Amino acid sequence: MPAGIDLSLRDQAAGIAAGEIDAAELLDTTLTRIAERNPGLNAVVETFPERSREMLAAAPAGPLHGVPVVIKDEWPLPWRAQRFGAAEMLAPSAPGESGPYRALRDAGAVIVGVGNMHELGSGSTGNVSFYGPARNPWDPERCPGGSSSGPAAAVAARMVAGAVGADGVGSIRYPAAYCGLTGLKPTFGRAAMAGHHMAAVTSMIVSGPLCIDAADARLLGSVLCGEELAAGEPRGLRIGVVRDLVSEDVEAPVRASCAKALGLLCAETGGELVEIDLPDLETSALAAVLIANTEGMAGLSPARLNDLDPELSPLGRGLLKFRMLLPAAASVKAAQVRALFRQRVAALFEEVDLIAWPTVPAVAPPLEAPLVELPSGTTTADQANVRGGALANLTGIPAISLPAGFSEGLPIGLQLQAPWGRDELLLDTAEALERANGRAKVEARPPLAQPAGEAAGA
Repeated sequence: MPAGIDLSLRDQAAGIAAGEIDAAELLDTTLTRIAERNPGLNAVVETFPERSREMLAAAPAGPLHGVPVVIKDEWPLPWRAQRFGAAEMLAPSAPGESGPYRALRDAGAVIVGVGNMHELGSGSTGNVSFYGPARNPWDPERCPGGSSSGPAAAVAARMVAGAVGADGVGSIRYPAAYCGLTGLKPTFGRAAMAGHHMAAVTSMIVSGPLCIDAADARLLGSVLCGEELAAGEPRGLRIGVVRDLVSEDVEAPVRASCAKALGLLCAETGGELVEIDLPDLETSALAAVLIANTEGMAGLSPARLNDLDPELSPLGRGLLKFRMLLPAAASVKAAQVRALFRQRVAALFEEVDLIAWPTVPAVAPPLEAPLVELPSGTTTADQANVRGGALANLTGIPAISLPAGFSEGLPIGLQLQAPWGRDELLLDTAEALERANGRAKVEARPPLAQPAGEAAGA
């Protein structure tokens, strides 16, 4: 296959702009690779070659001119309604020009396929979907993370160099960690959201990039945000770490890899680790889940719930009916908790530049039984993951998951969180970590994505 398909997002764009890569050939090669690699991963649920070729023919000379990307099944396209990974959408669903679609189109990108996602966006593993579970390229019997499971698996498998996900309660960062990618959750309100079925009511969900490294995430993130996420040089970083379940109740290799990454980051930037106190962190996760569920109640009624599509999973049906049982007082309390944590986070960012902890407490669990073994005991991955993923959505601050290491051949993710509007600092810090570890983690590839004759990274 032509070398262009294995290049980074930015190098594909630069090669096309310089006339060194033929965009039509790259598109055809990408479609061929998806056809070859996707059957074992179920990452891409639909391609539309003629629509993609039409996009390419009309593509303006933007920053992603001619570059193929995958978009999550959470966003409508002019020729396809979103399905949300479910047998039935509870809100009206129709083809249309969503904000991410317009951002990609105007940047000259070519949408080459729709990525699978966890049913109704209601899980962190990706093991439940109307299309069947997506699979992790590092081990197809493991979860790829959710809810942006397909976009992450497609990038990790090098079907495409970048993909658009959505993050409501960690849904970009979980799959980034499980698949060894860089995943950015922008500051709430900064990235394109038009056309999302909850755009008018959500206070949690954002679109964002899933890419191999920080420079690609910066490029795709800039397109989604409609403004350049300019590069800088982080120096003297004060990185806040908490001694809490989110950092202590984790697998030993996860803790060790994240600690090593933070040490390298401090050495690279002349920074320091600062112990901080963030009381009642588990309460923030509960509040985020409550808010996400109450915001998703639009259009629900007892009659509507009793007439759900039988192909909707039992878990999905149960979660929807659970929403109708939530007392109003719980929503009020959740809003009070949100206000409290916004105040606490604002105060912390007067002391530190970043907050760091593992993105998820364990490597990708088995698809058949998404359970993790932690020092505190056995628990579901969903219950464990939300402890570290919810704060950024609850408060609206930006967050990023970075490849930090491996355990038994599976990736480990480090999460960094920054003050509101400091998305660029997260990307700058991610690039600093890549320099510090010689890009060993971002250049590692799962076995199926290895060039001939090379071994998988570890």
